[in-house]
Amino acid sequence: MSSPMRERLLEAASELFYAHGLRAVSVDKVIDLAGTTKVTFYRHFKSKDDLVVAYLERRAALERDGIGGAIKQGDGDVDATLRVISEAIGLIACAPGFRGCPFINAAAEYPDPDSPVRKAVDAHRRWNRTTFEQLIAPLGLTDPAEVADDLMLIRDGAMVAGYLDQPSTVAASFLRSSQAVVGTGRATRS
Repeated sequence: MSSPMRERLLEAASELFYAHGLRAVSVDKVIDLAGTTKVTFYRHFKSKDDLVVAYLERRAALERDGIGGAIKQGDGDVDATLRVISEAIGLIACAPGFRGCPFINAAAEYPDPDSPVRKAVDAHRRWNRTTFEQLIAPLGLTDPAEVADDLMLIRDGAMVAGYLDQPSTVAASFLRSSQAVVGTGRATRS
């Protein structure tokens, strides 16, 4: 069970890490925003990296809840689920303060694959791939693992495009690309 102070520290870290970057934010800045002390911080987190991992785990849980909700809403229809996911990506990318995928950002700041931060990123990415594989399983595709890799690439591209390009086009592009990869698109080609 998480204590209110731990939650307050995580809230402060989430706000600061996403807005400014993981390495740019010091423990002191998190402590100041949370309105606590170093002693209290270290009661809840052994190190800054532990806080970063907790932040990523929180973000992973939010994303998993969102994708789980899309799958539930899609009710076994792969195309409907991809539509719900694309709409969510479009909303996220269009939200004020969107700064890309927190997992891609964390991987860029923590290149060592053996660091706890990168392990948290990798665990979430494995979950995403597995979820994509499970989503497309009813389609009976020849190589669902390969298609899941393609969907991950599209997802990653959408997260980057939402930050760098026009967020208003991200949802439609994600959906078209995903449908093309899994073969569920309804567009006719001339």
